[in-house]
Amino acid sequence: MSGLVDAVRAQPVVFLVVVLFLAFMVGAGFWARRAVARSEKGGGVRKFLEEYFLAGRSLGGFALAMSMITTYTSASSFIGGPGIAYSLGLGWILLTMIQVPTAFLTLGVLGRKFSEFSEKTGALTVSQFLYHRYRSNLLVAVTSLFMIVFFVAIMLAQFIGGARLFQAITGLPYTSGLIMFGVTVCLYTTVGGFRGVVLTEIIQGVVMLFASVSILYCVIDAGGGLGPILDRMEAIDPGLLLPTGAGGGIPVPFLLSFWVLVGVGVLGLPQTAQKCLAFRDSRSLRRAMIFGTIVIGFILFATHLTGALGRGVIPDLPVGDLIMPTLIVRLMPPVLSGLFAAGVLSAIMSTVSSMLIIASATLIRDVYLSWHLKGDLEAAKTASVKRISTGLTAFLGIAVFVLALEPPDLLAWINLFAFGGLEAVFFWPILLGLFWKKANRTGAFASVCAGLLSFILMTVFKLSPGGMHAIAPSLVIAGLAFFVGNACHSDSAKERAPA
Repeated sequence: MSGLVDAVRAQPVVFLVVVLFLAFMVGAGFWARRAVARSEKGGGVRKFLEEYFLAGRSLGGFALAMSMITTYTSASSFIGGPGIAYSLGLGWILLTMIQVPTAFLTLGVLGRKFSEFSEKTGALTVSQFLYHRYRSNLLVAVTSLFMIVFFVAIMLAQFIGGARLFQAITGLPYTSGLIMFGVTVCLYTTVGGFRGVVLTEIIQGVVMLFASVSILYCVIDAGGGLGPILDRMEAIDPGLLLPTGAGGGIPVPFLLSFWVLVGVGVLGLPQTAQKCLAFRDSRSLRRAMIFGTIVIGFILFATHLTGALGRGVIPDLPVGDLIMPTLIVRLMPPVLSGLFAAGVLSAIMSTVSSMLIIASATLIRDVYLSWHLKGDLEAAKTASVKRISTGLTAFLGIAVFVLALEPPDLLAWINLFAFGGLEAVFFWPILLGLFWKKANRTGAFASVCAGLLSFILMTVFKLSPGGMHAIAPSLVIAGLAFFVGNACHSDSAKERAPA
């Protein structure tokens, strides 16, 4: 308690801005709760599930774009990534900008097909899509397990990032910041469901835009302009201005293979693919593709350029996840520090809330309803499903909170490992399941096993064929395994996608 009092006295403005922001997020979650409550009146279990987990498939273009952006940007985008850019220089920005087409690629390639399939089959989650497409309970069980494991890893990184931000900016002890952040995100997600998540994501997206502009301006201003900062960076290490990074830390093969991890590979991320099930119409989809691409590009460029330029402004900071929080404290006035903290928390909370709701939906649909009730929605009681849905969401949030009490370092690498794992599992089953009618469950299962095993082995033993990131060869292996497995099993009509 004394640590909390000291933090309030030391940074009263920053503390007030952050607390008001967190309270506003909780209020938005309770406001969204009204839509969930309406779905319980006469709508039955199916109506409740569609509202709680997909916001009634009613997202417009702006809401869908902001939801995609805020789900994809995270602690890595505002803390971990800029921290690496501080160490390696402008080359890391080049890597980062590979992520710009994320919204355009995901919505453009998957959006319409995924939505049409979902409406025909009633699928609410990526796992349900896999079941209706391949008719394999084993495939669903295995992919759901790995999805939740990697989701926990990503959420763990977000919880740690949020708590460290509190610690650096307000002076709060790490645990106190973790409690404030964790309670907020779990509460509004549990209460408001998917609609609460989207509503808060819209607000968070606007705050993130303002935060990224503010910190970039403050860093350039403190350094006397872009030219002098770049001159100082070149004097420290000319590699800071090169695509290969300081000390050659970004080999060209690694740079090229990153196009797979954070470029094409995003098609295999269930947290972004899930958003393709919730848009209202084709017009909304097109608007989200354009707007989302512009905004995510601007945010990623501004935050990572800030990290890189920070080396030329304050060159002696210890490399790590506290780079950005330190720049905030030293270079920004209290009000802007608080608003930037709110922006970072926005990126973090939006990622956590999306994954919490997807993980909860997966467990409800694929464990409770599909396994326990054999898919019979008529036998389920709305009150019971509501209680279990909210309880699971809260439980998952609490579990991640407990794991975050002993934090590891370097959030960006935790995020990248989990992203790679998700792509190794889901990329080919999703993509070929949508666009190749002859794809079958044997091929999908072979792809999951081969892709995940090769990715983990290459990552753990630090194997990098030709200097590439592990995800590139892993996806090649997974793709080959899919076609081999597919050829070993005759296709059947029940495994084909709906016409």
